[in-house]
Amino acid sequence: MALPALTNGERDAARQKAILARQARSAVRASLKAGTLTLAQVLDRADSVVGRMPVRQLLTALPGIGQVRATRSMNALGIPEGRRVQGLGPAQRAKLLEEFPSAA
Repeated sequence: MALPALTNGERDAARQKAILARQARSAVRASLKAGTLTLAQVLDRADSVVGRMPVRQLLTALPGIGQVRATRSMNALGIPEGRRVQGLGPAQRAKLLEEFPSAA
């Protein structure tokens, strides 16, 4: 399927929307890192900002969790590598909260 031809104005609007979404996701990650947001609070949010965030980014934003531990935890919980937060089911969300109780 071919991409639709966009006008310059439509392209600029899409670019601005993408910038705002990246900034919002960055703010969520910074809040997780600082401890002002918990993993449970982030998982309970039903907005597109958090929903579109990859689970790996979410986990590595937690204090003390790096790439290796995030990968091992995702593999142990049966969460595919490219999964986004909105794609997690209730059981996977519960398992994440059990795996990282100090972040909840």
